[in-house]
Amino acid sequence: MGMARTIFVAFVLGIVTIVLMPLQILATRFGWRLAALLPYYWQRIARWLVGLRVRVTGTPAKPPLLLTANHISWLDITVLGSVMPLSFVAKAEVAGWPVLGTLARLQRTVFIDRTKRLQTGAATAEIAQRVGAGDVMVLFAEGTTGDGNRILPFRSALIGAAGAAAGTGTITVQPVAVTYTRIGGIPVGASDRPGLAWYGEMPFVAHFSRLIGRGGIDAVVSFGEPIHFTPESDRKKVAEECFESVREMDELARTATSYSGKGDRLFSPQPKNAKGTGSPAAANLAGQAGEGIVDRVS
Repeated sequence: MGMARTIFVAFVLGIVTIVLMPLQILATRFGWRLAALLPYYWQRIARWLVGLRVRVTGTPAKPPLLLTANHISWLDITVLGSVMPLSFVAKAEVAGWPVLGTLARLQRTVFIDRTKRLQTGAATAEIAQRVGAGDVMVLFAEGTTGDGNRILPFRSALIGAAGAAAGTGTITVQPVAVTYTRIGGIPVGASDRPGLAWYGEMPFVAHFSRLIGRGGIDAVVSFGEPIHFTPESDRKKVAEECFESVREMDELARTATSYSGKGDRLFSPQPKNAKGTGSPAAANLAGQAGEGIVDRVS
C-alpha cells in the first residue's frame, strides 16, 4: 500500500510538473507575475497529495521581505511554499540534484556556493535585488538540516543580503518556524522527529516513500515579530533575534497539539515567558494559543 501510494503521488506530481513547466519557463523568461504564482499552486497540489495539513499562526509581513526559517526536511519547501508565493535560497549543489534541482530552479531558487567568495557575493547581490523588487525570499538560516529535535544557531552572513537590499531604506526580516506536530493523528515526540527530518546521507527516494506511507502529517507555520532592517542594523544581532524567536515559537508549537472539533483550533498552555520575559513574537503566539484563538488553515 505504501509503495502504491508513493508511485501514485510521484506520477501525479510528474504529470502536473510536465504540464506547468513550459508555462513557468516562459513566465520566468518574460518576468510575468505568473512566475511567482505557478510554484505556489504546484506546492498546494503537492501538499494535498503528500497528505500535509498546514496551520498558520501569525501574519507574514509585507514586502520587501526576507524570511529566516529553521530547516528540517525537504517537506519544509512544500509546507512554506504552499502558504504564500515565495522563493528559496539553497546551497549550490542542490542545483545538480536529479529532479529536485529542476524543481528548485522552477521555484526560482537562488543557489549559493559558500566555498567561493566571488559566487557568494553574486548570490547575495541577487538576493538583495529580488527582495528589493518585492519577491519574498526564504533563507534557511541554520545552513543545514539536523535531526529535528533542536534548532541550530542561525548564520548571519546571508542576512547581510537584507542590508544590501535596504540600501538607504528599510526592509523587513521576519522569523518563521516550521514545526511538525502529528503523524497519522499521533503527536510527534523526540523519537519521531529524526524520521521526519532529512539530513546526512539519507537517500531522498527512500525518505520520500517512508513519509508518504505513514499517512497525514500536521505542520504549524509560525510567523514571528517582524524586524525592520536598515543599513545601520547589526546582522549578527538580527540573526540572534531571529534564532531566539524561531526557537521559542517552535517549542510552543510542539506543546500545542491538542485539537478541538475538526481541528480548526490550536490550544496551548500559557508559557512562562508569555508576559514579556521572552521574545515579543513568542509571547504573542502564546497569548493567541492560550486564549484558544482560531488559527487559519492555509
